[in-house]
Amino acid sequence: MRVFVDTSALFAVLVENDAMAVRAGNTFRALLERNAEFHTTSYVLLETEALLQARVSLASARRFHHEFAPLLRIRWIDEMLHDRAFRRLELRNRRDISLVDSASFVFMEDAGITPAFAYDQHFAAEGFLPLRVPADLDNLPA
Repeated sequence: MRVFVDTSALFAVLVENDAMAVRAGNTFRALLERNAEFHTTSYVLLETEALLQARVSLASARRFHHEFAPLLRIRWIDEMLHDRAFRRLELRNRRDISLVDSASFVFMEDAGITPAFAYDQHFAAEGFLPLRVPADLDNLPA
């Protein structure tokens, strides 16, 4: 099963004092038990590393980069995908959706990935299936 992983879930899994840490940890373990392939973009990677560095420490960003990120299948954003993501952002005309999110949505549609390990409400609003708790995995198509 291929699952997109957003910054919101990565941060929650990696930072124990995050409000979503317990739920995220349980969901992450349930995904591992189902042999999920974790997909993300280079923009999510950048955003996660920047948040860890700013809110936790450079050491935590370093650990994420060297120990956790290699477990992810990363789609490196090129000029074409960036332009398509920005165009989508312009069409949505909403300040609360970031370019990182928009690039995630474009990538997910291109790759045919619907499940998203994410605590950002925009994934559901854009038609993706958020996986927030282990029980959400029961809603995945067989």
